[in-house]
Amino acid sequence: MGYSVGQVARFAGVTVRTLHHYDEIGLLSPSGRSHAGHRRYDDADLDRLQQILFYRELGFPLEEVSVLLDDPDSDPREHLRRQHALLSDRIDRLQQMAKAVEHAVEARNMGINLTPEEKFEVFGEFDPDQYAAEAEQRWGATDAYKESARRAASYTKADWLRIQHQAQDVNRRLAALLDSGAAADSEQAMDLAEEHRGWISGNHYDCPYEMHTCLGEMYVADERFTAHYDAVRPGLAVFLRDAIMANAVRKV
Repeated sequence: MGYSVGQVARFAGVTVRTLHHYDEIGLLSPSGRSHAGHRRYDDADLDRLQQILFYRELGFPLEEVSVLLDDPDSDPREHLRRQHALLSDRIDRLQQMAKAVEHAVEARNMGINLTPEEKFEVFGEFDPDQYAAEAEQRWGATDAYKESARRAASYTKADWLRIQHQAQDVNRRLAALLDSGAAADSEQAMDLAEEHRGWISGNHYDCPYEMHTCLGEMYVADERFTAHYDAVRPGLAVFLRDAIMANAVRKV
């Protein structure tokens, strides 16, 4: 007896109207009719419908689908091979698109949610967005970067002002200690280095001692960081680096 148009519509997840349209244009005509003249579809009709829906999902227009399926030299296995190749290619493209969207989301999350006026008020002439791409390239795969991004996305202007004031206070006291002639491995210097590490862990990402010593080396090796600290007091970058190293040794 075959399957009714309603049954086929339910099997395939299409509307009865769609099946009527396919019949009207000769793309999928049912193999039989009931005594009352209703459409009846057999297994071969369902196989053809599956092929139609595959090609439609891949974006082929109905006219081209009809030509492909009605080609006298066509082989059902060749249709499956072609569709598999096309689907695999589409999956690859979608995966690439998903990665691109994921990266865009990460980049968006990394952004500091302040207006241009608020950014200037908090950071002055320094624009943190200017270094966002470099930071993602260098550390984007690390847990520390991801944690920093999550926190940064949630901070308000008041949060950033608090964070900036804390950093300035630690730097000011480090500079005063350097002016006093204290050694970088003195108790006072190591205590301030520990405060510096706590400032990072409390506001940006967990900063164990090994990571902190790496940061200290970067403050001296990267002229941009050196300029930042030495603007507070000449020689402060090296002093902070040495205090960080001494503090790490003390904690071992």
